[in-house]
Amino acid sequence: MPRESLSNARWDESGPRFRPPPAVTLYVPVVLAFLIQVPATIAISAWLHVAPQYGALSTALAAASALALLAARRWPGATVTVVAALTLADLFVPPDASPPFVALAFAIVGAVVRRARLWALISVGTAWLIGIIAIGLVDTGVHPFRIALTTLGLAACFAIGEGMRRRLDRGFERRVQLQERRRTAEQDERTRIARELHDVLAHSLSQIAVQSGVGLHLFDKEPERAREALASIRTLSATGLDEVRGVLSFLRGDEASPRTAPLTPQPQLADLAPLVVQRTGLGLTVTLDDRLGGALPPSAVQTTAYRIAQEALTNVVRHSGASTASITLEHAVGPDSEELVVTIEDDGTGLGSAPSEGAGIRGMRERAELAGGELTLTPAERAGTVVIARLPWAGAS
Repeated sequence: MPRESLSNARWDESGPRFRPPPAVTLYVPVVLAFLIQVPATIAISAWLHVAPQYGALSTALAAASALALLAARRWPGATVTVVAALTLADLFVPPDASPPFVALAFAIVGAVVRRARLWALISVGTAWLIGIIAIGLVDTGVHPFRIALTTLGLAACFAIGEGMRRRLDRGFERRVQLQERRRTAEQDERTRIARELHDVLAHSLSQIAVQSGVGLHLFDKEPERAREALASIRTLSATGLDEVRGVLSFLRGDEASPRTAPLTPQPQLADLAPLVVQRTGLGLTVTLDDRLGGALPPSAVQTTAYRIAQEALTNVVRHSGASTASITLEHAVGPDSEELVVTIEDDGTGLGSAPSEGAGIRGMRERAELAGGELTLTPAERAGTVVIARLPWAGAS
């Protein structure tokens, strides 16, 4: 994100702190320096009875140094150099009692904040050194205390500028991090929505595609089986619509009310049996081997396991050409871990020499990783593919 666009903001996005508009930060130093330096120079010249030409020259230098701050935003280094030179020139023009160098203070702070620190150090340091040498060579009557006070004031201006620069840098970094977190959260949310909709739609649409193909093939030869395929398509369509409505309501955070249908509950391991029944037929036999012995992990883990098994079976139907597929559920207990192991195996064409990871496989892998587990795909011993999801029994820690 461009730094300039952030600096124009009225309110700091990392907090409720007010940030003045750019015009204020530009013109306020100019006005303050002008209103302090010019009247003070005129008053001192009149009080000390300075010759008019010297008084006018000193007043012009004071006004010029204040007006030079108008270029501080675009050319901070050149501005501090010009203001330092004008301030040095004013030291050699009567009256000896010079007004406060407000413009020089603003120029130093602005240069340091805008990363022109080297310009400020060289120009101000040179002017200070020339002034000290001139005071030593010419008896100006300047008290050493005044020299020390001026030196401390210049050092304080550099310190203030450095502190402001660091504070602005920290604020900028916070805003960048906040924007990055927002972008990441938005991308994660889009990925989650895509994954949920893919799980629901891919399952239903793949079945509808298969059933419609069968119906067209059998329409003239076996009308009864074609009618069964059409009835199955109708059931799958209704089920898919209900699931999509449930997912959308879940993503919106809707609550059930008398005016709205109750949200579709998230599928659990118990829903695998109806899924197996749906998938069985049209040349594919699916079996479920539940070895959990009645033990069940938390609901979120069950939903993850169901979605992975659902997507794996969808891939079997769409890509493998398998005749058999099996789902195995196991409760693996180790010395340091407790896992739900979901294995989906088919006897289809297998992964091939260079398997590509499409949206389905990527979605399964993301679901497993979000649950704190892992997903692996390997060729089966004889033919086909083995998908193994290992999920922490208690869910992601």
